[in-house]
Parts: sequence; structure tokens; C-alpha cells
Amino acid sequence: MIQESLPLEASLVETIKDERPKFIHRFWKSGMTKLGVFLLLFLVLFSYVGPLIYRHSAINSHLLATDASPSAQFPLGTDSVGHNVLAQLMVGGQSSLEVGFAAAIVAMIFGTLYGMISGMAGGWVDTVMMRFVDILLSIPSIFILLFLNAVFQPNIFLMIFVLASTAWLGVSRLVRAEALTIKNQLYVEAAHAIGTRTLRIMVRYLFPNIIGTVLVASTFQVADAILYMAGLSFLGLGLPPPTPNWGGMLSDGMNYMFQNSWWLIYPPGLCILIAQVSINLIGDGLRNAIETRER
Repeated sequence: MIQESLPLEASLVETIKDERPKFIHRFWKSGMTKLGVFLLLFLVLFSYVGPLIYRHSAINSHLLATDASPSAQFPLGTDSVGHNVLAQLMVGGQSSLEVGFAAAIVAMIFGTLYGMISGMAGGWVDTVMMRFVDILLSIPSIFILLFLNAVFQPNIFLMIFVLASTAWLGVSRLVRAEALTIKNQLYVEAAHAIGTRTLRIMVRYLFPNIIGTVLVASTFQVADAILYMAGLSFLGLGLPPPTPNWGGMLSDGMNYMFQNSWWLIYPPGLCILIAQVSINLIGDGLRNAIETRER
């Protein structure tokens, strides 16, 4: 059985290599996926390249131009304390995107390791680890986020930890399910039979087969993290001043909803919407490409 499994393993590796160009083609051929990539690229350029071109401070106040409507000097006007809304929107995008992607990466790493260990260990170890996940999943995520953010002093690193503390749960369940399936494959059993260590099996055989599922889940985690961060900021529990972010700007703008100060409400809300749509479109493109490959 071991001799038969070795050619099978080699053919599997070659198949994975051959699938890479096809996977990229399947991912990129969708018009909606291209739209998602272009929208996300626009937000990245707007947030990081924009401040290099539009050299205006997002922190300094223009006390003689408070609540100014859009003009040549201030394309998106100013807020009640004279902050340049366009400059704040650009800088706020940096913190929103950084926290969203960093939280998703942390959740992906921890959730993947947790799920792989649980699935490969099996038995009572798997039972205990997954019951712990089930307990945390039974608690609404927003309650955990509100509790952690209220107890500790908010900063960008704490915000990443807070968002990742709930995001890894779903990833771990997905990875564990994949691990339970893959560890019963012939080439994995053969690797066990010849004395291959479990850690090597996880790295060489398990991880390459679950990376697609993990990437798809992580893209949606990015969107969720940005939305949760905006929600916490909207409730006044986000990043403290003077660090701007889209959720905080939207929360401040809602105070002027009935004063026709649209530039304080719609731009940050539109940025949050574009981020959600773009990342979800990319996630859908990845999922469709992977499902097509599996069929």
C-alpha cells in the first residue's frame, strides 16, 4: 500500500502545480471579481497614495472654516471642529484597512493551527477543543467585542486582537472539518505507516489542501472586521482621537444628519460600502474558482 501511495502523492503534487495557472484564470475571468479587485485597489490607492498627492493634514483644525461646505479648498468640506473631511477620509482608510486585514490574518493563522491540531489529534482532544469553540460561538460576537473594548484602552493593536478574538472561531471549524476528511486519505495513512511525523504531515499534506478554503474564509473575515470596527467606532468604542477611521467619521456625521451636511455622512459610509462590496466580490471569485477546480 505504501509503494502505491508514493506515486499517488507525486501525482497529487504535480496536479496541484498544474492547477495554479488554471485557478488564476478561473478567478480572473469573472467580471464581478475584476470589479472587486479594482474597487479594493482604488481604496488602497486612495488611502495610501492619496495623502502623498493631497498634502493636507487630517488632524489640524481650520478654526476659521468649521462646518464648511465642499469647495475648491476643501473638496469634501470640513467638520464641526474644522477638520478636512477628504484628508480624514484618506487617513481613516489606512486604519480601517490595516485593522481589517491584520485581524483577518491573525484569525486565519490561529484558526488554521487550532483546527488542524484538533482534526489531526482526534479523540478526546478534538472533543474538548471543539466544545470550547462551540461555547464561544454560542455567545454573540458583538457582546464579546463590546466587553473587551470597554475593559481595555482602545488602540490599533487592541482593536486587531479584539476583532481576531471572535473571527478565528469560524475558521477553526472549517479547517477541522477539512482535516478530518484529508487525514483518512490513502497517502496520509501511508505517511503515518512509514513513520512520518504528524507535524510534517500537517505541513506537507494537510495545509496545501486546505489553503483554498482558508483564503476564501479569510476574505470574508476582512469584510466582517472592517464592518465590526465601523460598528464599534459608531458606538464610540473605536480608535481614540486623533486617529480617524470611517466608522468614527460616520458616527460624528450622524449628529448633523438633519442639517444637510451630507459630506459628513455619505463619504465615510460610501467607503465602508465599497470595502464590503469589493472584498465580498473577491471572496466569491475565490470560492467559485475553488469549487470549479474541485468539480
